[in-house]
Amino acid sequence: MLYAAAGICLIGVYASFSLAAHAARSEGRVQHGWAAIGIVSAGSTAWATHMIALLAYEPGLLSAFEPISLILSLLLAVAGLSLSMSLVIGRKSRSRRVCAGMIMGLSIAMLHYVGQSSYLVTGHIDWDIHYVAGSIGLSMPVFVAAMVVAGERNRYLRLAAPPLLVAAIAMLHVMGMTALQIVYDPLVTFPPFALAPEIVAPIVAIVALGLIALALLGLRFSITARAQAHRDRKRLFELANLAFEGLAICENGIVTSANDSLQRLTGYDQDDLTGEPIAKLIGDFDLAGMQDHREYDAEIAAKNGDALPVRLLCRTVSLGSKTLTVVALRDQSERLKSEATIRRLAYTDTLTGLTNRTHFNELLCARMLGGRAETEPFALLSIGVNRFKCVNDTHGHAIGDALLREVGQRISRCAREAEIVARFGDDDFALLQSGEQHNVEELAATIIESLLRPFTIDGHVIEIAPSIGIAFSHVEAASGEALCRNAVLARHKAKSQGDGKSCIFEAVMLLDVIAQRELELDLRRALKTDEFEVHYQPQANAETGLFEGAEALVRWRHPRRGLVSPASFIPIAEDIGLIGAIGEKVLRLACREASSWPSRCTLAVNLSAIQLSDPRLVDMVADTLFETGFEGHRLELEVTETALLRDDARSFENLRDLKRLGVKIALDDFGTGYSSLSHLRRFPFDRVKIDQSFVRSIPSDPESVAIVQAIVMLAEKLKMAVTIEGVEENAQHQFAVKEGCDQIQGYFLSRPVPQSDIRTLLTAAPKRAHQENGDRARPSAAFA
Repeated sequence: MLYAAAGICLIGVYASFSLAAHAARSEGRVQHGWAAIGIVSAGSTAWATHMIALLAYEPGLLSAFEPISLILSLLLAVAGLSLSMSLVIGRKSRSRRVCAGMIMGLSIAMLHYVGQSSYLVTGHIDWDIHYVAGSIGLSMPVFVAAMVVAGERNRYLRLAAPPLLVAAIAMLHVMGMTALQIVYDPLVTFPPFALAPEIVAPIVAIVALGLIALALLGLRFSITARAQAHRDRKRLFELANLAFEGLAICENGIVTSANDSLQRLTGYDQDDLTGEPIAKLIGDFDLAGMQDHREYDAEIAAKNGDALPVRLLCRTVSLGSKTLTVVALRDQSERLKSEATIRRLAYTDTLTGLTNRTHFNELLCARMLGGRAETEPFALLSIGVNRFKCVNDTHGHAIGDALLREVGQRISRCAREAEIVARFGDDDFALLQSGEQHNVEELAATIIESLLRPFTIDGHVIEIAPSIGIAFSHVEAASGEALCRNAVLARHKAKSQGDGKSCIFEAVMLLDVIAQRELELDLRRALKTDEFEVHYQPQANAETGLFEGAEALVRWRHPRRGLVSPASFIPIAEDIGLIGAIGEKVLRLACREASSWPSRCTLAVNLSAIQLSDPRLVDMVADTLFETGFEGHRLELEVTETALLRDDARSFENLRDLKRLGVKIALDDFGTGYSSLSHLRRFPFDRVKIDQSFVRSIPSDPESVAIVQAIVMLAEKLKMAVTIEGVEENAQHQFAVKEGCDQIQGYFLSRPVPQSDIRTLLTAAPKRAHQENGDRARPSAAFA
C-alpha cells in the first residue's frame, strides 16, 4: 500500500503540473477552469496519498474514520492550494513564489494532521511533538523550493519542481506517521457515524482513479502542446524565411533560430547563430526595454567585421507555454545611400556641382546666428555674368550650360579658401569669404580677371564680363537674407559702372532702393489719382519759323516732390508694367487738347516699346481719335529703333495698321540704333527725327555735319520729312535751313510748356531769332 501511495502521489503531482501548464496556455474562462481543476487535483493528490497511507497502517486494533475531519482535511488542502496558486498565476516575482510555497506546505501539513485526527482506533492516540515539528520544519523549505523553480525561465530548473513536491509530501507524511503513537484502551468505542475502512477505501480508490484519469488527460495535453509547439515553430520559421528582413527568434536573449535573410545579411550560418546571445549581433541593445512595433537605428556586426546600418524591431510572441522574442533587422544600406543622394541633389546645383541656393541660405543663416557675424566677420560676394542671355540666344542652351560649368570651375579655383561657393540659378553665383577687406577685394579682382579671359567651348570663343557685389556681415546685415540683398545691390551698382567691375555695399544703396520702392508705390497711386499731366514742346518750319505743331511730353506732379522728371519715373514705369497705361493716358489728354489747336498744327506723341508690341494698340488709338474728335492725319506717333527691335513682326504689323487709320509715323532718335537703314527699307516712315546728340556739335564738328547731311539726303530720296531735334542756337537753326531740314524742335523755339501756354505759342508769330531760354540741356527720357 505504501508503494501505491507513492505512485498515486507521483501521478497526482504530474497531473497537477500538466493541468497547470495547460491552464497557462489557455485564455479567459477556460484558463480559470483548468486552473481550478489543477488545484483540486493537487489537493486530492495530497489527500489520497495521506488516506492510502492511513489505510495501509496496521495498528493491530479496530479502526475507523471520523467523516467531518476527513472531509475538512481535503477542503483545507484545496483552499490552501488555491490561495498559494492565486499568488503566482500571471506573475513572475520570486518573492510571491516563496510565499506560495509556504502556504502550500502549511495547507498540506494541516491536511495531514487534520486527516490523522479523523483516524479512530480502540485506544488513545498520542503525538511525538519533535517528529511533528520536524515534519513541518524539514518539508517546508522543500515546498518553497518546488514553487520557486516551477516559475523559473530555465526549463531544466522547471523539471525539478515535481520531484521536489513529491519529496516534500513524502517527507511530511513519513515523519508525521512516525509521530503517531497508539495506546490500547478496550473502553474506547466508535461513534455511530464513524466510517469503517471498508467504506473509505472505495472512496479513496475513486479519487485515485480520478487522479490517474487526470494524469492521462494531462499527458494528452502535454503531447498535444508539444506537437502544436513544434508545428508553430516550424510555421514560424517558414514565415520568417519568407520575410525580406533578417529575423532572429530568441528565448531569454539566446537565438534559437534565424531566417535565411539574416544569414545573407550578416554572413553567419544557422549554426553560427543558434545558441548564441543576440548581443553578438546587436551589441548592448536591451531587448527587454525595447517597445513592440517601435523601430530603432542600430549597427550590427557582420561576420566579416563590417558594421551594417539596420532598423531594429522586436516583438514578444507566445509559442505554447513559452515567451519568445522575434528580432527583425532591416538593412538600411540602400536607404541611407538613397537619402545621401537625395540630400546631395537637394543641396547641390545639378549643373555645376556647386552648393545651391537652398543649402547656401541654410549655411549662411547658421553663420549669422548667435552673433558670429560680429565676432567672426566675413564677406558675401554676389557674382553675375553679364550678357549671358546673349550667349544662350546666339549659341544655344547647351553651350550656355557648358559656359556656366566653366564659370563655376574658374570661380572655385580662384576661391580655394572660400567657405562656400554656390550657384543660385542662371548666371548668378555667390561665395562666402572670411578675411580683411583688402583680401576680399583682391579675391574679387582675381575672379574678374579670370572670368574676363575668353572661354573656348565646342570650338566657340566666348567672352563674358562679370560684375561683383561685396557685402560684409557687420555692415547693415541683421540676417542672411539682408546680407544677400546687400550683395546684390552692390552688384547692380557695379554693373551700372561698366563690365568687369566690383563694388562694396554702402548703406546709401539701400536708401536708394527704399526711395525707388516708395516711388513705385507713388507711381501706382498717381495713375489712379490723375497726377500726370502733359507738357508740349513746339515744332516749327525750319525755313519760315511758322509753328506747325508740338510734341506731347508727360510730366508727373507729385503732391510732395513737385514736378518729377520723366528720367526718374519712366524707367520704373517700364519695369513695373505701367508704361502702357501712362502712354494711353498721355495720348488721350494730348488728343483732347490738340483738337482745339489750329487745323494746320499736328500732334507728336511717343510710343514706348511695350505699347508698340501690344496687340491692343491700334484699337486704343482708334478709340482715342473717335472719343476726342481729333483727326488721324494730324496725329504723328514717334517710335525709336530700340522699340522696333523688341518684337519686330508685331511692331511692324501695328505700324501698318496705324497707317491705315491715317496716322503718320515718325522714326525718332534716328542714327542711334542698330539697323536704321534696314528699318527705313522695310517701312515707309513719314518723318525721320535726327537725334540731338548729332545736332549738339554742329556746325563746328565736321563729323556731325556729315552725318546730318547724309540723313537729310537719305530722307529726301525716300520722300520722308526731316525734323532736327535739340536746336538751341541760331547757328544750328541756320544750318538746318541751309541743309534743307523740314522742321526744327528745341530750346531755340521754346522749352516744353504746360497745356495753358501751348495754344498761345502755336498762334504766335514765326520764330526767326534766338531767344535765351536758360538751361539748354534737353531732358533725356523716353517721353522727353
